[in-house]
Amino acid sequence: MVTDAPHDTARQAARRDLAAAYRLIAHFGLDDSIYTHISARAEAGKEHFLINPYGYRFEEVTAANLVTIDLEGNVIDDPEGAGVNKAGFTIHSAIHEARPDVHCVLHTHSVAGVAVSCLEEGLLPLNQWSMEFHGRTAYHDYEGIALDLAERERLVADLGDKPIMVLRNHGMLVCGRTVGEAFKRMHNLERSCQAQLALMGSGMKVRRVDDALAEHTARQYEQWDSDHGVTDHDPEWDAYLRLLKRIQPDLEG
Repeated sequence: MVTDAPHDTARQAARRDLAAAYRLIAHFGLDDSIYTHISARAEAGKEHFLINPYGYRFEEVTAANLVTIDLEGNVIDDPEGAGVNKAGFTIHSAIHEARPDVHCVLHTHSVAGVAVSCLEEGLLPLNQWSMEFHGRTAYHDYEGIALDLAERERLVADLGDKPIMVLRNHGMLVCGRTVGEAFKRMHNLERSCQAQLALMGSGMKVRRVDDALAEHTARQYEQWDSDHGVTDHDPEWDAYLRLLKRIQPDLEG
């Protein structure tokens, strides 16, 4: 039993982090009833991933009720017997299969995100938040509700090696090497969309930055942890976990 403890702890932490991301998306008002999804690899070296049980609001997701499925959509473990949303499987399985570097995939239908996804220009590097995504954002044209498994090939081709994707006329999607990274990216992406819409609605002339400065800022984001000597944990994600521990102590389930 002693030799299994580190393995079990890692597995429990993975489930806790994913449940935390669901709760935080709901806390910040980025959920959409029982729809959209966040997925994470269930275990290193295995092609299984965790996703929310179908019919549960994000605020109801716990570490204990997450569903484990494989890349073919087969249910491996379903504590509540709720199954999963087929559209969620289509998008998330495609990325987990094609991108071994991606641990977590997070997709939203927020009002601001959907609005920006409908703009021909898409997301613009207008401020410090949005400059994080300069040159790192992919676009995928709308094909209807994501139930056609054939769309997976086109989706991953459009995503390429980018961490961010605008699903046109649909919403936003981010990838992360950890759950915390994916959540933080989506939080900044949402604020970027809100700021862009606020600027457009102001009717005032917008002051833009050049590509070189936007790229410089994006690289500063990428180097932030190393510049601050952070190698073994994520201070910002830890802060979010403390928030949830205080306001939502039922996270573990």
